[in-house]
Amino acid sequence: MTMVGDAISHAVLPGIAIAYWLSQSRASLWMFFGAAIVGVGATIIIEVLRKKLRVQSDASIGMTFTSLFALGVVLITYWSDSVDLDQECVLYGEIAYVPFNLWLIDGVSYGPIALWSSGILLLVVLLYIIIGYKGLKMTSFNEDYAAVLGIAAGLWNLSLMSMVSLATVVSFESVGAILVVALLVAPAATAYLFIQRLKPLLIASASIGLIGALGGYGLSKVLETSIAGSIATVLGALFLIALIIHSLLARKTSKYAMEA
Repeated sequence: MTMVGDAISHAVLPGIAIAYWLSQSRASLWMFFGAAIVGVGATIIIEVLRKKLRVQSDASIGMTFTSLFALGVVLITYWSDSVDLDQECVLYGEIAYVPFNLWLIDGVSYGPIALWSSGILLLVVLLYIIIGYKGLKMTSFNEDYAAVLGIAAGLWNLSLMSMVSLATVVSFESVGAILVVALLVAPAATAYLFIQRLKPLLIASASIGLIGALGGYGLSKVLETSIAGSIATVLGALFLIALIIHSLLARKTSKYAMEA
């Protein structure tokens, strides 16, 4: 399920292509609507394959994103004469370009569009987690017990995947598909090595993500390399360091237990 973000970042390609063909504009708003509709549709398809048709999770994710991505490539190729759009530029954003894509109203700049969209996304995600914390906790760790309590596990799973889809669509234009997946997986995987309680885990994951972002940006400035690549590299290094420390602590604990 951690690869849903990567799958969605590829699956939205036909939505972007169709949105451009209908609007004949590369404005971010039209692209966002096209990507968002297909992204949520992809999550529904994955859930239907997994829940209703009993297809394994990895197979349902793989079939959905490869089929939709292939459709997007076909559409872009078919409309190549009239559509100035390339699948590579659609999928892989660049943070360094964010300051140049400004929100302009009557010639007045209100800052980068990505800053506004990411800020709104942050508020939406926080509100979603706060309101749905109990339902998300129960359905994520014990669906059967949640069903006994009368909690609609399927609905909560669909809402969670839809939120992942929304976060992915909003983010990948500026940060790129690789960094979206890295930020979805690495901070939580790192924190989970040391923390098992959910609330501290959420806080620690966000903190590690922030450290990785700041550290990666600093590394990219020093080495003059890709910002997104540097952030993903730092997140990977943090996970590796945490894994080594966790292994040493586990070995020491096991040794003391044997001596006792």
